[in-house]
Amino acid sequence: MPAIDRDKLRDIYTRTMKVNRTDEKFRALLMQGKVAVMYYCVRGQELVSAAAMAALEPQDYVVCTYRGQGEQTAKGIPMEKWWGECLGKATGTCKGKGGTMHITDPATGIMVTTGVVGSGLPIANGLAMASQNNGDGRVTLVSFGDGAANIGAFHEALNMAQLYKLPVIFLCQNNRYGEHTAYADHTASPSIAMRAEGYGMKGVRVDGNDVFQIYPAVKEAVERARAGEGPTLIEAMCYRMMGHFFGSDFSYMPPEHLEEMKREDPLPKLRKVMLEHQFTEEELDAIVAEIDAQIDAAVAHALAAPLPDVDEIYRDVLEETA
Repeated sequence: MPAIDRDKLRDIYTRTMKVNRTDEKFRALLMQGKVAVMYYCVRGQELVSAAAMAALEPQDYVVCTYRGQGEQTAKGIPMEKWWGECLGKATGTCKGKGGTMHITDPATGIMVTTGVVGSGLPIANGLAMASQNNGDGRVTLVSFGDGAANIGAFHEALNMAQLYKLPVIFLCQNNRYGEHTAYADHTASPSIAMRAEGYGMKGVRVDGNDVFQIYPAVKEAVERARAGEGPTLIEAMCYRMMGHFFGSDFSYMPPEHLEEMKREDPLPKLRKVMLEHQFTEEELDAIVAEIDAQIDAAVAHALAAPLPDVDEIYRDVLEETA
């Protein structure tokens, strides 16, 4: 079992629960009718995002998809700014103009969130090439789903990244469904990771519900990229434990998949690991309680925040000259 020191375990647990509690709060607000926005739940994929962000340095770049809450909150976007953007308020990271599917916060390394499937991969290459040219030592990680691996941009990006040995990590969160289509019904190859060989790239497949698999895999990929050894394709097997978007059901999933999904829930597994490493129930509960308090304060701030001025629609569109 790869070693992860106690401080890093606490860090990963804290990030994981921050992702989870944010997701729980968002769904609660939607069900209560307090907010009405598009939201893509991350329940079941919390650990993949949290462990990956814990393997990066603060200055590193991240590109994520519309289901990007995990990366965004785990990377450290201030909660008040994150909730403000999701609720369309002027206090948001994009002044309320991006919403849940287009959150950007360069200060924390969240460079792009895109609602276009697969489009983040070539963007990540651009960021990685800039870092390579500038010699700033940054690594770029791009997160995407298994469905995006069948988009042309996936193949183009991997080919280019390996050709130029770009400092980029391709993290495929394979939750086994592309929207409502099972993996076997949209992809014939046994895994996404095996495609890396066709580009001469390092590819690994890990259990995204196991902290001792996902964190070391991303950490090694980060070290390789920073050392100039090029990109890595990581396929993290996980489960999306809610519908494709908030409000959709599981009618398309077979009963045996749902049972397997419950058994592989990453949260009880991670809590068990924490207890085995001499963390107490009280310590873990205190971490969650602190996160909940921070989320409640951020939500209250966002709900009370003003909407963007009407004139804001004309800003950040064209370059302003004196």
